[in-house]
Amino acid sequence: MRTLTKEIQDSLNPVQCIKLLQDGNQRFVNNLKFNRNLLQQVNETSDGQHPFAVILSCIDSRTSAELIFDQGLGDIFSVRIAGNILNDDILGSMEFSCKVAGAKVVMVLGHTKCGAIKGACDSVKLGNLTTLLDKIVPAIDEEKSISQNRNSSNSEFVDKVASINVHLTIEQILERSPILNQMYHQKEIDIIGGMYDVETGVVEFMK
Repeated sequence: MRTLTKEIQDSLNPVQCIKLLQDGNQRFVNNLKFNRNLLQQVNETSDGQHPFAVILSCIDSRTSAELIFDQGLGDIFSVRIAGNILNDDILGSMEFSCKVAGAKVVMVLGHTKCGAIKGACDSVKLGNLTTLLDKIVPAIDEEKSISQNRNSSNSEFVDKVASINVHLTIEQILERSPILNQMYHQKEIDIIGGMYDVETGVVEFMK
């Protein structure tokens, strides 16, 4: 698998970049990962990086984007925070990734059985975590299909909230970043969501 260069990055469009992620997840699920020479990629990226995507995912130890999408050094920008929530620093990192460094896709990746989502569903209060979990409350409020057991004991409820949280985060990106909004509407980038299943390794791609 070739290390990404500026020429390769420039030749890719958002649709092709999404396909790279889909194909990578398929390899991951089938245990057919590319045999990369990572030390060679260290050398080949020493003078610069040209990733094709920026992925906002959870800090959960099971959800490393590089592994899930079978990507090597220099392929993706990886932003990780509990509950894959958005803040100004993350938004700025995304703007850098796309406007300055040339990434063509922004992906918000949630996952099943998310501890941060469970904590928010249970109204957990714990130091600075409280402020973070508060950012997930709008997704809980928007979930209307389940009326009973709206807490972490209900895995269906937790996963539905996690999926809604992904969609709301995408909406926030477009609302809060004029830079990314313009790039999106000019089709320079695409902004997509995904849900990773911690039991199967499969990523469900969503718009």
